[in-house]
Amino acid sequence: MDIAIDLLILIGLLALGVPVPFCFMAAVLFLVVLHGYSFEFLLPVAFYSLNSLTLLAVPFFIMAGGLMASSGIAERLANIATALVGRVRGGLGGATVVACAIFGAVAGTCSAAVAAIGSIMIPRMEAEGYPRGHATGLVTCASVLGQLIPPSVPMILFAWVTRLSVATCFLSTVGPGILQLIFFIFVNWWMCRRIPTIRVSPPVSLRKQAKEVGHAAKHGFFALLAPFIILGGIYGGFTTPTEAATIAVLYTILAGFIIYRKMTAKELGRILFTTATTTGVVILMIFFVQILSRIYTLENVPQRLIELLTGVSGNKYVILAMVNVFLFILGMLADDFSATLLAAPLLFPIMKHIGVNPYHFAAIMGTNLGLGNVTPPCAPILFLGGRIGNCSFDKLIKPASLFMVFGNLPVVLLTTYWPDLSLFLPRLVMGIK
Repeated sequence: MDIAIDLLILIGLLALGVPVPFCFMAAVLFLVVLHGYSFEFLLPVAFYSLNSLTLLAVPFFIMAGGLMASSGIAERLANIATALVGRVRGGLGGATVVACAIFGAVAGTCSAAVAAIGSIMIPRMEAEGYPRGHATGLVTCASVLGQLIPPSVPMILFAWVTRLSVATCFLSTVGPGILQLIFFIFVNWWMCRRIPTIRVSPPVSLRKQAKEVGHAAKHGFFALLAPFIILGGIYGGFTTPTEAATIAVLYTILAGFIIYRKMTAKELGRILFTTATTTGVVILMIFFVQILSRIYTLENVPQRLIELLTGVSGNKYVILAMVNVFLFILGMLADDFSATLLAAPLLFPIMKHIGVNPYHFAAIMGTNLGLGNVTPPCAPILFLGGRIGNCSFDKLIKPASLFMVFGNLPVVLLTTYWPDLSLFLPRLVMGIK
């Protein structure tokens, strides 16, 4: 009962909009006071857990995401995607989805994808006759690709909590990410058939189309090179994820100041300040989550959850359905960082107990929390997208709901009940069983 009350306090404060670190702090204080735990024991555990090279990747990828929007890289990635598929009905929407995926291969967060791609593509789509609600809903839902296409900051946190390989966790979400990209493009095309205001550029010869793509690729070569440098370094064995994150920052600064000359010292200072603020929030949150996780372990919470779920049903697929519902609700209330830090230590023992591969569970977490982050009532990414697109909620929610139901949800279910979707690449590249 005390653990249930503690979780209610945590989730209730999250739902009320209390800053996330203070929600976890309140949950910690409740159990410390109730059970008389000593901070002399708990604080060193939390401080020691922060001494991790893996965690250093988090602020660097956050910084890289902010720098991409100001360095000209995001704009050129969008131009390449538009040149590829912009001349078919719904093509500009498809280009937006592709741009979010490519952007995710550098930045690794939903919020960065919404801010960078949304500010570029929403005005373009509206100028071509797309309703603002449709354009904003598409960018918002497609931004989930930012945490599915590696590198992914939530997957770094998941790997750190569960002591798994970061590179393998990255690979586990590639299959679901590519499938979700295809679903979004198809749903957008189907919806665009019913929107008469959309203007389509006249078709051109294959030669001229190739010339346009070549022109966009030439001007965006260094932008397109960034994902290959980062991912090639990781999977080629040349860099760790943390070193790759550092390279991403240095590369985007170089591109912004020297190659594309769009970055200013003032803008760099603003991004550094924003990164420091966000990192401080994340580290404070991790600190309290580690204390809370240790208390939950001492109180045998994972074992109690196993007994509770297996008491309801011993069927693996029913338990997976219940876990999906829990992750979905948690994603609605909290951002992807805090939800990952809370759910991973609680649910990981359950997944091991019912025989789910740890990297399969990583993909389940990524797809579920992505859907939750764009689902009301809290929907942090959905409301961020509304602010970026300057779109009221009533105009945004209908198209966004269609993308969620026919784009996000099928991928969540396929990822959960088709393990090979998420495990094919980890088995092929990393040789896991």
